[in-house]
Amino acid sequence: MVLVAALCHAGWNAVIKSVPDSQVGMAVMNGFGAAIAAILVLIVPPPNSAAWPYLITSAVLHLAYSGLLAVSYRLGDFNQVYPLARGLAPLLVAGVAPVVAAEHLSGPQLVALGLMCGGLGGLVFAGGLPTRAGASGVAAAAATGVLIAGYTVVDGLGVRASDSSISYIAWLLLLFGPVSPLLLVLRRGVRRSRPSRSVVLRCIPAGLAGFLGYGLVLWAQSRGSLALVAALRETSVLFGAAIGALVFSEPFGRARTASAALITGGIVLLNLA
Repeated sequence: MVLVAALCHAGWNAVIKSVPDSQVGMAVMNGFGAAIAAILVLIVPPPNSAAWPYLITSAVLHLAYSGLLAVSYRLGDFNQVYPLARGLAPLLVAGVAPVVAAEHLSGPQLVALGLMCGGLGGLVFAGGLPTRAGASGVAAAAATGVLIAGYTVVDGLGVRASDSSISYIAWLLLLFGPVSPLLLVLRRGVRRSRPSRSVVLRCIPAGLAGFLGYGLVLWAQSRGSLALVAALRETSVLFGAAIGALVFSEPFGRARTASAALITGGIVLLNLA
């Protein structure tokens, strides 16, 4: 399930990178996700009251993440921004999980996590160290990674308190989804925020993929370790690297192949540990 979520995640990120204005793309995607959520909240029971502090905190973090991710894609290459933003999260979550969730990884699991993060780092720097012009993109991607780790931990705890992953994600998207396009309109005006037909046709399926992917992640977090689910989810960078090479003509090469092998080895060890 988490691997399916990883594929969905890489797919919608590639769509956002491909549209001419990534901020407009994110607004369309979040707005469509909120529309799905508005239907679901009429069907599913509300989450437990204990989940609401997590929902509100996560909504704020997701809103900041959406904006910063769009900025990162404007400043940097997909094959560098995506693995850096995603690769920081498992390390940070693994460091925080023992404190906030009393979850401790075994020795083999730590080795597996190290292999995966090493492979992620290899994907980030496979094309060489960032230039001065690309440093801003790297900085934005690193800050995005911190936000990802933040909402991963908050949502992992929140979905356990809610007793329903579907209810939790529905209310989460309903809380932050409509705010994204609203803020864009307030900042730019209606005319500059209006998406083209082609952007809408691309970003609506991306919104569906995002909803499905994160719903699967929340379901997994309600049943497994926060750090391990976060690490396995970041296999999306393998899909992202392939998309970067095939769709955006960004070179793959030996370094990225070796990095992909490290990540794959980490996945195997993670599932055997």
